[in-house]
Amino acid sequence: DCKNYIPSHYIKNVVRGSYDREMLCVDMEALPFADESIDLHITQDVFEHLFHPDKAFLEIARTLKPGGAHLFTVPLVNKNQRSLQHAALRPDGTVDHRMPATYHDDPIGPQSALVTFHWGYDICDYILNATGLATSIFTPDDLSRGLRAEYIDVLMTIKPDPSPKATDLAAVSD
Repeated sequence: DCKNYIPSHYIKNVVRGSYDREMLCVDMEALPFADESIDLHITQDVFEHLFHPDKAFLEIARTLKPGGAHLFTVPLVNKNQRSLQHAALRPDGTVDHRMPATYHDDPIGPQSALVTFHWGYDICDYILNATGLATSIFTPDDLSRGLRAEYIDVLMTIKPDPSPKATDLAAVSD
């Protein structure tokens, strides 16, 4: 039903911005989309694997249209504790493992995605500091639909729409 939906993935050895098996290869830290051109970004369990998530959140903010949203999941492993960076990229391109290396399976292959962050609820402050955009966390809990699990949180960032039209609509709904 989403005729303009663009599935994407980071695929090693594929030129960024090109397609591989109907999948657009993207680098979240340098998205190939124009400013304010995207209505909705959806990412699933990506931000625990990025070396520079601040750059990726900025790219999402840059490409979102006013009123657009980023709907995403990320394991909130640290919950009420501070988020921790587990691996960083050194200037020479090698990985600095600050904790024992942990890998997740991903569509490219088993145990192929290095975990770089263990996020906590402070991820909302991290995004606000990186982009100036507020983020909300929703934890669905509905056993009638089978929704109760660890790491089931859904996060949403909305880019404000300062246009007079958006303000008029908000005033009408009040």
